[in-house]
Amino acid sequence: MKSKSEVDNAYAFCLNLAKSHYENFPVASIFLPRKLRQPIAAIYAFARTADDFADEGDHPLADRLNLLNGYSQYLTDIANQGYQGNDPIFVALEDSIKRFNLPVTLLEDLLTAFKQDVIKSRYATFDEVLDYCRFSANPVGRLLLYLQGEPTEHQLEQSDAICTALQLINFYQDIVQDYTEQNRIYIPQEELTKIGINEVDLICPETHKLAPILRSLYLRTESIMSKGVELGLTVPGRLGWEIRAMTLGGITTLAALKQQSDVSLLQRPRLSRKRIFAVLMNSAIKMRYKQIVHKFS
Repeated sequence: MKSKSEVDNAYAFCLNLAKSHYENFPVASIFLPRKLRQPIAAIYAFARTADDFADEGDHPLADRLNLLNGYSQYLTDIANQGYQGNDPIFVALEDSIKRFNLPVTLLEDLLTAFKQDVIKSRYATFDEVLDYCRFSANPVGRLLLYLQGEPTEHQLEQSDAICTALQLINFYQDIVQDYTEQNRIYIPQEELTKIGINEVDLICPETHKLAPILRSLYLRTESIMSKGVELGLTVPGRLGWEIRAMTLGGITTLAALKQQSDVSLLQRPRLSRKRIFAVLMNSAIKMRYKQIVHKFS
């Protein structure tokens, strides 16, 4: 059993890791109470580092999978005899799992997505992309809800809608980066083929060829997000605020994507401090949040 100081140091490591990465969506926000910031940071650190394993530059495929399988083994250890190592991420994660009774299967689902990233780089249909989101994004939202207690099935479904939409939005922001740096394409292949788009068009946005597909994807993502926007109003306290902020952050980013001109279709919109502040304030005031999402849905 780890000492309190070891656990506290492990959480501090995870919080620093979370703060060191820019995200359009709040992660382990300072507006959350310490009780929730710590486990959220542990979950984030776990997911962030596992994602990095999947993207390990020129490392052989087998090495990347071995690293991810090592994480799977640590999860198995936590579920059985307990984690015996000293990795601060798993020291913190084990404490969070035990204190909040988090389903370890959700963390393993995340690893399933990262392992898929290693071996799969193209998706034939939109449904295939959605299935990927089921493992890569939805478990995070479900874990957040379990931090608050036992969520209802409806809340879990709303969370899945939000997380899937956020993951899709992230794909749309990183089309060029995913293709040029990781040779991954999350735009459905059948939709690219249907209108005669080649992969090279992903790095030639001046052709405007992607515009019809992106507009269609944006509309579908809006529809998915609309199914979950009420979730943050049903979760009490600061976690509800955090969920509203994450949701509104996604809506704001999607709106920025839609407003881009054809020439800049594939540029990542970076939310300014002013817009992030507006997201947080509009999320804090429930009536204002209701007005915004009512227009959206």
